[in-house]
Amino acid sequence: MRQTRHIMTARAPRRGMHEITAQVASWLASQGLREGLLTLFVQHTSASLLIQENADPDVQHDLEAWLDAAVPEKAGPGADVPYRHSAEGPDDMPAHIKSALTQTHLSIPIGEGRMMLGTWQGVYLFEHKRRPRDRQVILHLIGE
Repeated sequence: MRQTRHIMTARAPRRGMHEITAQVASWLASQGLREGLLTLFVQHTSASLLIQENADPDVQHDLEAWLDAAVPEKAGPGADVPYRHSAEGPDDMPAHIKSALTQTHLSIPIGEGRMMLGTWQGVYLFEHKRRPRDRQVILHLIGE
C-alpha cells in the first residue's frame, strides 16, 4: 500500500463551477497507482467541490442560478437577509453559506489507474466569490 499527496492550484476566473477533472486525472496518471481511493479537499471557506454532470452546461448554469437565488447577496439594513459578516464585501457571507451547503471534500474510487466516475460526471471547483482567484485543492491518494 502506498500513499501520496499533492497541493493542486485551480484557477477560478469568476464565480461559478469550473471543471477540474482533467487537471486531477493528469496528476493521478503520473502516480502510477492502479487501485485505491482519491480524496480531494479544498482549503477555503468560500469555495467547494462537486461531482456533477459535465455533458450539458445548462446543468451548471441551473445549479449556479438556484444557489444564487437560495442565498442572495443583497444584505444589510432593510434587506430580507441582514448578514453581519461582510469583511471582504457583499459576496463574502453568501459565499460562506454556499460553501456550507455544498461540499469541501470528495472521495473517488480509483480503478485501473483512473477515477471511477460515471459517464457524464466531472469534478468541479465551485467558486462562490465574484473575483478571479486561485484555490488550493489537496489531492490525497492511497492505493497500490
